[in-house]
Amino acid sequence: MTFSVLGTDDTGAVGMAVTSSSPAVAARCVHLRPRIGGASSQNVTDPRLGPALLDALEAGAEPEKALQSVTRDREHIEHRQLTVLAAGGEGAAYSGAASLGTHHDATGAHVVAAGNMLATPEVIDAVVTAFETSSGELETRLLTALEAGLAAGGEAGPVHSAGLSVVRDVDWRVTDLRVDWHDEPIAELGRLVERWMPQRDDYVTRGLDPTQAPSYGVPGDE
Repeated sequence: MTFSVLGTDDTGAVGMAVTSSSPAVAARCVHLRPRIGGASSQNVTDPRLGPALLDALEAGAEPEKALQSVTRDREHIEHRQLTVLAAGGEGAAYSGAASLGTHHDATGAHVVAAGNMLATPEVIDAVVTAFETSSGELETRLLTALEAGLAAGGEAGPVHSAGLSVVRDVDWRVTDLRVDWHDEPIAELGRLVERWMPQRDDYVTRGLDPTQAPSYGVPGDE
């Protein structure tokens, strides 16, 4: 029901983009920790597993060891599909034996992607390739990868929700955008990214030093 991409870049930013046929996918699947990395729990989602993977990374485990520690002897783990990416760019993935439909996972340079109920396994390969060959802000690269997955066939059925989040060098998500239900969620997510990016750094400034934050001239804030 889902395909996703985790990526990082040479600034230390870590982010994830995800889409699904089910509603509000980003609320359940996206797990990021500044300066540590990112993780996804999908397929039949267990939202507890993302934080567990990040805890393992923060304790010093490499991504593959983090996956092993979380999947070992865990009940119902055969139903889970997991990805994990360290801030330094090393990634790993796990697809349980009960992953739904056509499923696949792949890692590349500073990227890991996975999906289930896919049109074809090559959807995930297209996601990884698109990320690796893209440039610019991490948000834009993640969106490009998600769009490439859709163009390669996407899920076996239509997708209805999508999300994109990024952490950098502050203790919150500097980008956190969601489309919880829409006939074209990836296109709508693209419109949100376009609107958000010119303001992203200003909202970081607002958090760190309100005296330096710009006004956007909205009524009541003249």
